[in-house]
Amino acid sequence: MNLRDKYNNAIQTAKNFRMDGSAQERDGKLHFTGTVTSEAEKNAIWDALKTVPEWRNEVVADIKVVPKPGVSAPVSSMKTYTVKSGDTLSAIAREYLGDAKDYMRIFEANRDQLSDPDKIKPGQVLKIPAMDRQLG
Repeated sequence: MNLRDKYNNAIQTAKNFRMDGSAQERDGKLHFTGTVTSEAEKNAIWDALKTVPEWRNEVVADIKVVPKPGVSAPVSSMKTYTVKSGDTLSAIAREYLGDAKDYMRIFEANRDQLSDPDKIKPGQVLKIPAMDRQLG
């Protein structure tokens, strides 16, 4: 099976979002490059790529977000974080939001993929809300 077939789900996801780019197999890797119009689209494509366990060794991806003309970009663009083994939402909140107790803000921002704040999995790409509190 070639890599384009192996990653067909991600390629179809990108096509559904009308990603402007390509997925080309060369040097034993799938080079996945292009632009989409939102962070959510970019994350959905990454999620599709990561359904293949070997993706880290087989995929070189560069997916950029370029909002549609006439659509203003959000004032504070949301960051993303890929969950690693041993991570907890509170640890991620402490690192990115400055307070472990803000883990529910991350949970709420990711309701589309999380049903329980204690059940995150390695490889998930979480949206990190902007830090809106002042550090003392």
